[in-house]
Amino acid sequence: MSKETTPTDGTAARHAGASDRRDFVSVTIAGQLFGIPVLQVQDVLGPQRITRIPLAPGEVAGSLNLRGRIVTAIDIRTRLGLPQRPESEQAMSVVVDHGGELYSLLVDAVGEVLSLDSGGAERNPATLDLVWREVSAGIYRLDGALLVVLDVARVLDFSTRAAAA
Repeated sequence: MSKETTPTDGTAARHAGASDRRDFVSVTIAGQLFGIPVLQVQDVLGPQRITRIPLAPGEVAGSLNLRGRIVTAIDIRTRLGLPQRPESEQAMSVVVDHGGELYSLLVDAVGEVLSLDSGGAERNPATLDLVWREVSAGIYRLDGALLVVLDVARVLDFSTRAAAA
């Protein structure tokens, strides 16, 4: 039985045969590839009718009805300080569970599930935008692309943004 090499970052060696992979739903936002941990994803939806919520923070696009449940829709472009989506393009929804509540993360496109070696994960580079670093759990360098891993808890934590304003 062969044993895969483990990263030399001081972590304990893994047992032979143990799965050391992480799965992510890949999404594209403004041309950038992001990954959302697959275990937090409840559903992927096409364009939805979203009802605006008065006086909500700018990142809150509104709410939608998912099989009788009200789900808060978060515009990830706004959360990351990116330009607004062109009106000709409709957002897709990645529904995630956070603290027992469902949230819809509005993204431009949803790709495939990527199963990546945990040892390939890297810390956020110092050159990554400050807002992106706040919501990122690290990166993966893929062939011709950089995958930014979204930390759902931090994406949905608006207190740091409010404190900075």
